[in-house]
Amino acid sequence: MGEVDALRAAILDGAPGEEIGALELPESFRGAVVRADEQDMFEGMASEDKDPRRSLHIDEVALPELAPDEAYVAVMASSINFNTVWSAIFEPLPTFQFLARLGAESVWGARHNQPFHVLGSDAAGVVLRVGSAVRRWRPGQAVTVHCNYVDDQDPSSHDDAMLAANQRIWGFESNYGGLAEVALVKANQLMPKPAHLTWEEAAVNALCNSTSYRMIVSPHGAQMTQGQTVLIWGATGGIGAYACQYVLNGGGTPVGVVSSPDKVALLHGLGVERVIDRSADGYQFWKDEHTQDPAQWRRLGKRIRELAGTDPDIVFEHPGRQTMGASVFVAKRGGLIITCAATSGFSIEYDNRYLWMNLKTIKGSHFANYREAWAANQLVCDGKIHPTLSRVFTLDDAGAAAYEVHHNLHEGKLGVLVLAPEEGLGVTDPERREQLLPQITLFRRLSA
Repeated sequence: MGEVDALRAAILDGAPGEEIGALELPESFRGAVVRADEQDMFEGMASEDKDPRRSLHIDEVALPELAPDEAYVAVMASSINFNTVWSAIFEPLPTFQFLARLGAESVWGARHNQPFHVLGSDAAGVVLRVGSAVRRWRPGQAVTVHCNYVDDQDPSSHDDAMLAANQRIWGFESNYGGLAEVALVKANQLMPKPAHLTWEEAAVNALCNSTSYRMIVSPHGAQMTQGQTVLIWGATGGIGAYACQYVLNGGGTPVGVVSSPDKVALLHGLGVERVIDRSADGYQFWKDEHTQDPAQWRRLGKRIRELAGTDPDIVFEHPGRQTMGASVFVAKRGGLIITCAATSGFSIEYDNRYLWMNLKTIKGSHFANYREAWAANQLVCDGKIHPTLSRVFTLDDAGAAAYEVHHNLHEGKLGVLVLAPEEGLGVTDPERREQLLPQITLFRRLSA
């Protein structure tokens, strides 16, 4: 039996931490990588024609040395995020530039500057080893991993680590991410695994759930209060579905925007009563590539008022170019448009008159600091926020999963089994799971 198989067997058998910590580590492991010598493979192609199935490879990767403040994690499951897609299609620029900058910072940073990039910004698994400076974690502990990768020796990382000068996203701007049998993480990325969830359910939450927490709940975001109306674009997508849960939990009124009757039904199952199917309603915010249509903005605003009785206090914005003009227009006077992405394009246009004359605010938000990620994870552990897992792939099919996310062929989150041999494993609190089962499996059932 090889080292990786022995680690997997020990974890599946529930071996104590001392035994797991004494097992021999592999010299190499399998991971989903992009290769530096292929970063020009899509040169001249339109974004929608770039195929992650061509660029994502499952390669053997040498185990990197462990720094004092780090841990090795045996990854039981991971998930696909939009940043996995961006890495795989080398947009907006190849991530090897990020690795080169990290590599120039220190001796430990140099490990990341490789001719390959192991992707993945989510993981659930078991701690294998910890560095000499790690105090809180030990081998054998079941964990999830958040993706804020920051050097806490830099003074700019304190107060709010997302404002740190050297803040990065693990598995996107650093190497050795979660789509691999072994992940290399900083100890301050680790969080407890929710005991009532399977490995694949636990693996899909950290990035999107934490992002939505910061945007909706945190003082660094919108800090939504009871009674506020929140317009949520892509409300059944990765971050949108978590945003809906936070608005409902916080006493707000979500208005979800989706693109099909199936997604409308999914939102109703989530408890969102006010839903706009923009494909059925025929909204076309752009007349052509260069011209937006304010009449469509007004039509959308009227529809929101019909559903909610008011303009939205907060607009949860992430599509970017396709929707930002409408978002600025429909927000309430004095309202907030909070944005964390631009999945439909980074070049944003809106009519500034509706911003300045109505005292509206556009606010940027990017992932979450450790405190926010921990709080968001604790809500999952407490059964107050639920995973949005809709389908599960194997590591060998990571490219196919990334393709589905790239073309918006999915709902919620797509999980990836890594060391877990099958779905349904990893639950250590079956009683709580039984109590929460309808909510836990909502996206699996209604997306089937």
